[in-house]
Amino acid sequence: MTVQTERPPSGPADVRKSDDGPGRPQPRAAERTGALAPYLLLLPACAATVLLLGWPLLKDLLLSFQNLNMGQLIQHVTEWNGIDNYKEVLTGEDFWRVTLRTLAFTAVNVVLIMLLGTLVGLLLARLGKRMRVTLMIGLVLAWAMPVVAATTVYQWLFAQRFGVVNWVLDKLGWHSMADYSWTSGQFSTFFVVTLLIVWQSIPFVAINLYAATTTIPGELYEAAALDGAGVWKSFTTVTLPFLRPFLYATTFLEIIWVFKAFVQVFTINGGGPDRLTETLPVYAYIEGVGNQHYGMGAAIAVLTILILLGVTAYYLRIVLKQEEDEL
Repeated sequence: MTVQTERPPSGPADVRKSDDGPGRPQPRAAERTGALAPYLLLLPACAATVLLLGWPLLKDLLLSFQNLNMGQLIQHVTEWNGIDNYKEVLTGEDFWRVTLRTLAFTAVNVVLIMLLGTLVGLLLARLGKRMRVTLMIGLVLAWAMPVVAATTVYQWLFAQRFGVVNWVLDKLGWHSMADYSWTSGQFSTFFVVTLLIVWQSIPFVAINLYAATTTIPGELYEAAALDGAGVWKSFTTVTLPFLRPFLYATTFLEIIWVFKAFVQVFTINGGGPDRLTETLPVYAYIEGVGNQHYGMGAAIAVLTILILLGVTAYYLRIVLKQEEDEL
């Protein structure tokens, strides 16, 4: 009698063997393809960023080490001067004066934008549907208006002879304001520019904050009301904690947007009077293009970028530290 000592292969084993054949992809290869998929999707955006942002920044950096004016530009001559442009900028008083002015201008605008934008966003959450839609349409129209068009409107509003603002002030009893020139002084010019920038920025903050309020569960407000919390207590214990991440992110974006604002400042009065309202972007443009010191303007632009990176890094450090303390 013959005894069989080996078991024949079973059905499932045969199936597994056929699945591992060369006709199907290996599991590791499939995993590698899945891991690379997000990077492949990001590749077009990264390529566009390098092409549209990285290459101009590199050209600006190279230009900042050159002595380039109209003569060199016409003759197609490249004259390298090392760090002389940076030395001249950093050792002069004008650059530091404009830097302090830009930081103060940015701080005032961002505080006003965030305060008024937050109030409007909370108002949107309180209004009825019809009034909310009406107000949001107005906000979107203000936000969508091109910067040059909005600046032109403000120039007309604050015109010296035929401006609407001077006419209204004259009718209200301030007759000395009938022919007042808003662009003849530093603070009055900055007032007009600040009003324009704040008006353009409030819609972005308000709509973002309103969208954030829609994510707050209503049960939390009901629980706070049962505990006897009033309006202010409900805001500080329920609304504010939910809105804090949105406030941090929006403030970060507004710092960048206000710091690099160029069109509003330059179009209102060209940085005048007597270059007293120049911010760093306007200062770089006037020195580079206006005075045809292109290497100098490029050096100022590079320093402006570094200062903006420093300001945003400092802000992010404060935000991260506050979040760690809350945890």
